Amino acid sequence: MEHVLELLIARYGYIGLSLALSLGIVGVPVPDEALLTYAGYLVGNSTLLAPLVVLGAFAGAAVGITASYAIGNRLGLPFLLKYGPRLHLSSAKIERAQCWMNRYGKLLLFVGFFIPGFRHVTAYMAGMSRFKIRDFLLYAYAGALVWSTTFVYVGFLLGERWETVKLYVRHNGRTLLFIVCCLAFCAICYRAIAAARKVKA
Repeated sequence: MEHVLELLIARYGYIGLSLALSLGIVGVPVPDEALLTYAGYLVGNSTLLAPLVVLGAFAGAAVGITASYAIGNRLGLPFLLKYGPRLHLSSAKIERAQCWMNRYGKLLLFVGFFIPGFRHVTAYMAGMSRFKIRDFLLYAYAGALVWSTTFVYVGFLLGERWETVKLYVRHNGRTLLFIVCCLAFCAICYRAIAAARKVKA
């Protein structure tokens, strides 16, 4: 894995990082977290510059998530059900993401980047449900920036142990999903309390 990522970044630099991440967000099987943490490791040994890595990573994630939204908006659910399996998006995963999008929308766009498998479908779902473009850009781009910066920084901290992140993400997907559920529940409770206070006022 390291050899492949090393060749990618050595040959194409920051542009290669952006392109790979944009394809990964759309659904092409690219090891997104591994790519980001490896880039962070290269920042740590002074091979790459931190500002350009973060900018390239954010740009790639933003382009990928926007492309996914546009595809979902124009082609809809039939397209995703037909071609989703080729992008490792099973019908069960699509159905689950659609249900979550209907319930939690904005929150899922932000935190979905941190859930393996979900960041590949949340933007499709947002496009299909005609999610307001302004809200989509705000929450999806904020999530892209936090996600990419977080994993670059983790790679910087871990140094030569950067590959351990890939194993953690793979084996703790359910834990991340549970955390998201808790955050969603807190958000719903907060909205309910705020609405109740407005009624009383």
